Amino acid sequence: DGSRVLLTPESTVQTQKALGADIIIPLDELPPFRTTPERLRESLFLTHRWEARSLREHLRDRRQQAMYAVVHGGTDKTMRQESIDYLTSLPFDGFAMGGSFGKLGNDLVDIVEFMAPQLPKDRPNHLLG
Repeated sequence: DGSRVLLTPESTVQTQKALGADIIIPLDELPPFRTTPERLRESLFLTHRWEARSLREHLRDRRQQAMYAVVHGGTDKTMRQESIDYLTSLPFDGFAMGGSFGKLGNDLVDIVEFMAPQLPKDRPNHLLG
């Protein structure tokens, strides 16, 4: 109907819980593939703040539901590593490899091969997309 809806990290978690989701994905931002490194870093920090807020909301009432962090950083391995380091320091139930993986299949393979060995083996890991 064209009406505006305010989405916050907290409201998106509450909605997913109300729907009975088994796995909850935090609110994140997906910048376009062709973006500047500065814009990608801003997006990474914004997404990390939103993921931390989402996790706090989730932990208030777990309800037998899991929450997966979404690792971002585009095709920049330094930013992917920063995302992995930050998100694995938080008590997420699992990890999703998300964000932009590039335009070509070999970009995807390269980034997944970089990330997968660094994600915790004691929790589920999932490739989004």
